[in-house]
Amino acid sequence: MERAVSALQAVRSAYKPKLPKVFSTHGSKVKASVGESTSSISDQDQIKALFPNTYGLPVISFEAAAEGESAAIKVGVILSGGQAPGGHNVIAGLYDGLKNLNNNSELYGFLRGPSGLIDNEYVVFTNDFINEYRNTGGFDIIGSGRTKLETEEQFDKVITNCKSLGITALVVIGGDDSNTNACMLAEYCMKKESGIRVIGCPKTIDGDLKNDWIEASFGFDTATKVYAELIGNIQRDANSAKKYWHFIKLMGRSASHIALECALKTRPNITLISEEVAEKKMTLKEVVVEIAEVVKRRAEAGKDFGVVLVPEGLIEFIPEMKKLISELNDLLASETQYFETLSNIDKVQFVNSRLSDDTSKAFSSLPATLQLQLLADRDPHGNVQVSRIETEKLLIDMVDDVVSEWKVKGQFKGKFSGLNHFFGYEGRCAAPSNFDADYCYSLGFNAAALINSGTSGYLSSVRNLTKPVEQWVAGGIPLTMMMNLERRHGKDTPVIKKALVELHGKPYHELAYNRKKWADEEAYVYPGPIQYFGPSEVCDSTTETIKLERS
Repeated sequence: MERAVSALQAVRSAYKPKLPKVFSTHGSKVKASVGESTSSISDQDQIKALFPNTYGLPVISFEAAAEGESAAIKVGVILSGGQAPGGHNVIAGLYDGLKNLNNNSELYGFLRGPSGLIDNEYVVFTNDFINEYRNTGGFDIIGSGRTKLETEEQFDKVITNCKSLGITALVVIGGDDSNTNACMLAEYCMKKESGIRVIGCPKTIDGDLKNDWIEASFGFDTATKVYAELIGNIQRDANSAKKYWHFIKLMGRSASHIALECALKTRPNITLISEEVAEKKMTLKEVVVEIAEVVKRRAEAGKDFGVVLVPEGLIEFIPEMKKLISELNDLLASETQYFETLSNIDKVQFVNSRLSDDTSKAFSSLPATLQLQLLADRDPHGNVQVSRIETEKLLIDMVDDVVSEWKVKGQFKGKFSGLNHFFGYEGRCAAPSNFDADYCYSLGFNAAALINSGTSGYLSSVRNLTKPVEQWVAGGIPLTMMMNLERRHGKDTPVIKKALVELHGKPYHELAYNRKKWADEEAYVYPGPIQYFGPSEVCDSTTETIKLERS
C-alpha cells in the first residue's frame, strides 16, 4: 500500500543535501591524510592497556585522490540508543557513499539496534527503500534499541553473523554509550583478526558528544529549534496572560547544553545550568531561593509571571543529591534481587537503614513521590532514570513554600502560580533542519570514505560547521581518544567522556552576562517553527552554541 505523506514531506524528499567540497568534487573516492598519533582524554595508561590494538591511532582528514575503481563491499549499519533528527540522512549518505565507490556494494540495515545485529535480523537497502526516508525525522527506517554490546559472547555472535553475510564493516550510529560499545567491538574485532572494521557516527540531541574534532552531535540543532519554538510560544502566552510562572524541563541528563542553547535562542527569565549549580556547590534549598528571589523581584514590579528552564539532569548536579544518587546506585546494584521483592514503604526503610548519615538525612527530607522516583527501575547502566524525576514540579512546590513563608512575614505581596512542562520526545524525531540534513548526510558519506580507507575504531568527523558546507572539513578521530574511566554498576568502566557545559566558555558567558536583564525584563525572543525554504540566514543557520564557541 502506498504510504501517505504530507505536502511538506513530499517536497522535502527532493532536497539534495550539500557535501564538503572534497566529496562534492571527488565523491567518496578520496585518500586519507594521516595526522599525529593520539591519546585518551584521561586515564591514559589504563585505557591503553584495555585497547592495545586501537589506542594511539592518528587523526585522519580527507583530500583528493586519483580516480580508481574500488572493490564492491558489504557494510552493516545500526541505529543505537534514543532517536535524533537526521539519522535517516546518515544512512542515506552512507548508502550513496558506498554506491559511489562501487555500485555493486551493499548496505545491510540491522533491525531494532544492536539486538538485530546479534539476532541477525536485517534488511538490504535499495534505491527505492532509501528514497522513502531521505530528509525525514525518526529512526523508523530500521528501528533502534538500547541493547549493549559489551560481552565477548555478543562480539563473537556479531562476527559470526557478519561473516555469514560477507559483511566486512559496521557503522554504529549512536551517542557516547553506543560509540563506547563501538570502540570495544572494534578492539575485539582487531584482536580476533576478524577483518571486520567498525566506524561510529556522533548522535545525540543532548549535545554532550563533542570535542575539538566533533563540533556537534547530530540532531542537537533540530531538537533545540523545536524546543525553542515551543518555549517562545509559552513566553508569548505568559506575556499575554501575565499570571503564570512556567517551569519547563528540557532533555539533557548529564549536561545542560539543550537548556543553554534554548536560553540563547529565546531569552527566558531564568535558566538553571546544572554545571553551574555543581561548581557553586549549591544546595537544593539555595537553588529554590534563587528562583524565589527573581519571582519576588518581578512581583514587586507588578509582574506575577515568568519562564524558567530546568535541565533534565539538574537533580544529579546538586552536591547532596549527587552523593545520595551515587550511594543509591551502588547500593541497588549490589542488592537488586532482594530490593525488587520489597513494598514501596519497605524499600524506603531498607535504603534509609543503609545510607550514610548525611545522605539518609537528604533522602528523608524529600517528598515521598520523589523518594520513590529515585528508587524506580534503573537504566541499562544501573543509574537513576532522571527523566522520570519530576524536578520541575518539585521546584514549583518548593518555590511556592518559600514565597508563602515570605508572604506570612510580609516580605512578599505578589502571586505565584506555577505550571509545569517537559519537552523531550517532541524534538527527537522532528524532520531535520537544513543544517542537520546536510551534516548527517555528510557524516554518512564520510563514514563510507573511512571504511574505504581501511580504518577501524574511528568516529566520523565533519568540522568547520559555522562555515558554508563546501568549506566543511571531513575526516575521522579514534574512538579511544574520547575515552576515560567512570563508575558503572559499582566498578570502574571505560566509556566515552561526556562533554559538559564549560563555565569558562562563550555560550555560558553570554547567558551569565544577560542573566539580570533577562530576569527582570521581557527580553523574550520568539524563534517560530523551523524553516526549510527561504533566505539562507533563516534556513541554514546552525546553533547559537557553535556560533559562539567558534567565533
